[in-house]
Amino acid sequence: MSFSVVIPARFGATRLPGKPLLDICGKPMIQHTFERAMASSAAAVYIATDDERIRAVAEGFGAKVCMTATSHRSGTDRIQEVTAQLQLPPTHIVVNVQADEPLLPPQAINQVASNLALHPTVGIATLCEIITSKDEIDDPNSVKVVLSRQGRALYFSRSTIPWHASASAKNCYRHIGIYAYRVAVLNEFVQWPVTELELVEKLEQLRALYNDVPIHVEVSALQIPPGVDTERDLESVRAHLRGQQRNE
Repeated sequence: MSFSVVIPARFGATRLPGKPLLDICGKPMIQHTFERAMASSAAAVYIATDDERIRAVAEGFGAKVCMTATSHRSGTDRIQEVTAQLQLPPTHIVVNVQADEPLLPPQAINQVASNLALHPTVGIATLCEIITSKDEIDDPNSVKVVLSRQGRALYFSRSTIPWHASASAKNCYRHIGIYAYRVAVLNEFVQWPVTELELVEKLEQLRALYNDVPIHVEVSALQIPPGVDTERDLESVRAHLRGQQRNE
């Protein structure tokens, strides 16, 4: 199995402007994420951006950078443009790794790519974890997913699903925002209009379900550390990596 990783990165995050370039223990965040992706089994890793500042920094630490249009609504649109630039074949698998995941285990990247390769009848693969905290079950910032018997996503929501989900019963799953796509599915995805469900939930993956693209979801083999959305998240990641450095 051969696959590529694309890391979409934009400068203008609302809560943390310039987020990909924020310093974490002497390196920009995007470099930590890139190095995690390079440690996976990916045949190639690309950073996709429309910002010259990100391009200059990324090329400075040796990354391959694809410059993309400024008009993209999402990282998925940006990734699709990269696959078109590179002329990747329709069956090629591409993994979307978010730039603000500096602690993402390389094994998770391999797992989601392998998951898609092992399920040829689905168009997208992703991961989830069992939620063990009642507070997280009720938290709209924690996206939940319910699955079919075969591990296909039935629905994603910021609401508590299933109703009366219980941390003790371990019957609630948190979606992890890493995706593997086939290029052919990406090409279709960017042509579809935004759906009402996607707008209401603010979850792009619902566009795929609405258009009858099966999404296979597997429980992550490793615990996935949180990404960086807030200043508090940033300080938590810095503390984590400083602790690792002291122990080395």
